[in-house]
Amino acid sequence: MLTEQFPWLTTLVILPLLAILPIPFLPDRNGQTIRWYALGIGFIEFSLILYTFANFYDLNQSGLQLVESYNWVPQVGITWSLGADGLAMPLVVLSGLVTTLAILASWNITNRPRLYFSLLLVMYSAQVGVFLAQDLVMFFLMWELELVPVYLLISIWGGAKRLYAATKFILYTAIGSIFILVAALAMAFYGDTVTFNLTELAQKDYSLTFQLLMYAAFLVAFAVKLPIFPLHTWLPDAHSEAPAAVSMILAGVLLKMAGYGLIRMNIEMLPDAHVYFAPILVILGVINVIYASLTAFGQDNLKRRMAYSSVAHMGFVLIGCASFTTLGMSGAMLQMISHGLIAAVMFFLSGVTYERTHTLDMDVMGGMARKMPTTFAFFTAASLASLALPGMSGFVSEIAVFLGLATSDVYSTTFKTVIIIAAAVGVVLSPIYLLSMLRRIFYGDTGAVVAKVPNIIDIRPREAFIAACLLVPIIGIGIYPKVATQVYDIKTVEVASQIQNTLLVAEQPGNLYAHVFTLPSTTVAEAPSLVTSQID
Repeated sequence: MLTEQFPWLTTLVILPLLAILPIPFLPDRNGQTIRWYALGIGFIEFSLILYTFANFYDLNQSGLQLVESYNWVPQVGITWSLGADGLAMPLVVLSGLVTTLAILASWNITNRPRLYFSLLLVMYSAQVGVFLAQDLVMFFLMWELELVPVYLLISIWGGAKRLYAATKFILYTAIGSIFILVAALAMAFYGDTVTFNLTELAQKDYSLTFQLLMYAAFLVAFAVKLPIFPLHTWLPDAHSEAPAAVSMILAGVLLKMAGYGLIRMNIEMLPDAHVYFAPILVILGVINVIYASLTAFGQDNLKRRMAYSSVAHMGFVLIGCASFTTLGMSGAMLQMISHGLIAAVMFFLSGVTYERTHTLDMDVMGGMARKMPTTFAFFTAASLASLALPGMSGFVSEIAVFLGLATSDVYSTTFKTVIIIAAAVGVVLSPIYLLSMLRRIFYGDTGAVVAKVPNIIDIRPREAFIAACLLVPIIGIGIYPKVATQVYDIKTVEVASQIQNTLLVAEQPGNLYAHVFTLPSTTVAEAPSLVTSQID
């Protein structure tokens, strides 16, 4: 059929970019036309995402679907290549939902609205392009395209220290991106053929030393964006100064680009090296959880506390990715989806609070539950989701990561016990700093700033709609996780099986981390059965 031959994925990538062209010529007054136009484009894009995957994507296939490939720079083998699978599809949907709601959350932007909404649409296109790109150079270009709008959005519409935060963001992320380009060129020119296609790159026979070097390069780039301690320091500054809508996208989507890259590049393409680096990822994940949770206690700035919470939650993604089990890998994917929704609603509600009080300092807040009861209810629900309350998506994803690591046959019992106990401490800390945040904002005596604004307006219908659109899937996934897991399960099984096939690498002499492994006696032919047994 003609609809099946239509370049749906290309349309999804370029539509927001093309939609920017008329913006300078649209008649506008006080930004009203521009914001309605941008919202319309965002809604159309999100609707096309849902239509494309609902009608042309098969959940029972693990391979790439809707593949499109066009010669772009044939002299060096660069192609415009797109495709979707269980790793990309759910994150594209997440990107569409969060970005569209972020446009709606920007309704009060009156300073340079044409530029502001144009930059949001550029981000929209770049995010979708990162998740769908099947050419490593194209992936890099989309990755870089996303950096410029974030820098401008923070530096122009941010808070008092916006230039410092924006500069720190661009320096960290741009320098990290260089490692992607270097690794892309090295892998493309390795061997007898030159290619940037991800599928073809994964089939090359790399030496172990080369894999380890490429893995390290990708890991540095993704460690900055995920972020992983100690390359995380740009994130609290960026969040504390960015507009609420930008923070929604930054935490809800951009951090997931790094998690996606870690699975797509490091684990899928460099499985031998992953066996060597896995214990490091587990340890870094635990450090993220413990360090960020403890640091969150010392933050009086509302958005900085939320930013450190994001660092802690992304630590579970690292642990799940390095668990060597299907359950752990599934938990890592679900944690990315869950945290994308939770972080988006948390930062949005912080923006609602800031618009009323014009401060993020929790020391001068207090007693706001009396003045903003509906906002308090939404904030409480979002905080409970963030602390992984049973019945919320965060609980399902974190328990899957814990069980995935606990049931792994790869690590020694001692190693697993230490890691699980340490990560559990972080889980205990999260409700403490989140509930104390609620207490300082909404309970107690009326704060100094709140007292100066006697007629604070509670959350408006538009704002309540945005919060509800994010909380409904959070609760839905928490009650019935299969609504999310069925989208990527067949792919995570394939990735886990691939990693199981490479476990024998860890038994080779010279493995610096062999003491944390207790490998069962397996052969490559038997390895997939380990994955099957875990699923059963």
